[in-house]
Amino acid sequence: MLCQECGKRPASLHFTKIVNGEKTEFHICEACAREKGEMIPGTSGGFSIHSLLSGLLDIGPSGKQVTSKNTENLQCKECGMTYSQFSKVGRFGCSSCYKYFNDRLDPLFKRVHGNTTHMGKVPVRVGGHIQTKRKIDELRQQLQMMIVQEEFETAAKLRDQIRELEKEISSE
Repeated sequence: MLCQECGKRPASLHFTKIVNGEKTEFHICEACAREKGEMIPGTSGGFSIHSLLSGLLDIGPSGKQVTSKNTENLQCKECGMTYSQFSKVGRFGCSSCYKYFNDRLDPLFKRVHGNTTHMGKVPVRVGGHIQTKRKIDELRQQLQMMIVQEEFETAAKLRDQIRELEKEISSE
């Protein structure tokens, strides 16, 4: 694939930019990236994955930068690691750190992974049954939300979808 900027050299850098759910891909060569001032990992002007995570760790649930005053007092009672140390190192000191830093981790996981629940990967050819169960669970959560919001027509449609999927599972 050729560089989208110059059209001469092979594209060696591939960027994916997602803004408001809209995905844009860029394929450019290293020379054009330098000209545009893009950060190139592995070069003197690049960044490490720890730098990336550190930047994400300092962003609170509201999406605003968290000041050090807000995170100064966060410390694991088991190993003594502070949140500041964790954000610099990028690793926990012990398993209890998850508990002590939980309020900061959920928004981070949500931003990075899109969810706070581990779903894992399932092969398509053998995972149909599992995928259907996951879809049912997702629909049940939506159903509960619709009931709470008193959107009963939507809730009835979701209920019907759940019943259809449950029939599929029982017939297999």
